[in-house]
Amino acid sequence: MNSERLDLLKRYESIRGETEAIADPLSPEDQQIQSMPDTSPTKWHLAHVTWFFETFLLEKFQENYKTFNPVYNFLFNSYYEAIGPRYIRAERGLLSRPPVNEVMSYRFHVDRKIMDFVETADEKTYADAAPFIELGLQHEQQHQELVLMDIKHVFSCNPLIPIYRETDTSNVKGHHSSCWCDVPGGTFVVGHAGNGFAFDNEGPAHETIVREYSIASHPVTNGEFLEFIEDGGYSNARFWHSDGWAEVLRQGWFAPLYWRRTNEGSWEEFTLSGVENLNMEAPVCHVSFYEASAYATWAGKRLPTEYEWEIAANYYNCTSPSEATHNRPESAHLKPIARYTAQKNGPSQMMGDVWEWTQSAYGPYPGFVAAPGAVGEYNGKFMVNQITLRGASSATPSGHARVTYRNFFYPHQRWAFSGFRLADS
Repeated sequence: MNSERLDLLKRYESIRGETEAIADPLSPEDQQIQSMPDTSPTKWHLAHVTWFFETFLLEKFQENYKTFNPVYNFLFNSYYEAIGPRYIRAERGLLSRPPVNEVMSYRFHVDRKIMDFVETADEKTYADAAPFIELGLQHEQQHQELVLMDIKHVFSCNPLIPIYRETDTSNVKGHHSSCWCDVPGGTFVVGHAGNGFAFDNEGPAHETIVREYSIASHPVTNGEFLEFIEDGGYSNARFWHSDGWAEVLRQGWFAPLYWRRTNEGSWEEFTLSGVENLNMEAPVCHVSFYEASAYATWAGKRLPTEYEWEIAANYYNCTSPSEATHNRPESAHLKPIARYTAQKNGPSQMMGDVWEWTQSAYGPYPGFVAAPGAVGEYNGKFMVNQITLRGASSATPSGHARVTYRNFFYPHQRWAFSGFRLADS
């Protein structure tokens, strides 16, 4: 077996093992729960990413492959219309069967078949299949973050206040010297230029024109967002989009998701390590686009466009994620942390603490064409009614972040590790 195939197998084993390590602290009961329609049970995630490899790789490229369980195509298909009907997303928590141990048997079966395939496939078949293996690995890493997002929401609904994993961030201090980082106007190339993996929605690379602008040196912090709250930000419709204000009234929003006010009037935050005192210097997290936009209006500023965010990250060479905030099962902070910033260093924390809302609608780049077949449904069909986020979060797996990455959520959603920074024209 040549070195390319050996390296791929090592990555496959590592990423698949990482998913299981993320699920390891959870009981079978934890893995069963779905706390709202946007979340999925951990058990379902474990099965779905395995179904992805089975459906798009083994059934397509492995001669005489026998499907592990034909019913799984119905249970664990997420949204691929071309594949066939699917179980209702909002009711995945009702799937008490198959149990966790059977899902793990499914993973073992598919892993063994994938490894056999990589070792024995002829050169042409392997060359045709390799992009699908890579897509499956990147897809699995997306779900690693989703597992953490979802189990955090699940645990937040439990009055016992479960702890996913103890972490010690008592020595993680920071201080922000608020300043603005100027970016010159001009014509810039944005989007993925073809070196290494990228999802289809990151390209084609193309030119765009921007006027000179400034971008904030750091994401808005908890302490800064608290000023908005204390100034009546959630009770003044003047700051909000119409749909956002309707959401405030409907949901009864008064603070970011997972913030809790104590009887003494101070603020706490529910984290994957339990309830902690609110760190005023850490980036605010779990806010919707509506909240980010309302804060920007209150502050007399705006959110950057996704092009401005990418251009600033490249201009100041802020393209490498912070190792301190990468998620690893053995040493995860599992939340954004405070850091020191200074004007001379350019923007900080652009990659690795919170996904940052932009003011850009999530849509196709000029020249975008979805891939043929079911895999073409991966991104293109969602390019409507959503907002683009950039960067990476404390829950984004190592090696999965890049400056051209386009995350996207609906403007009301808050359970992602989402924050924001300001821009000014």
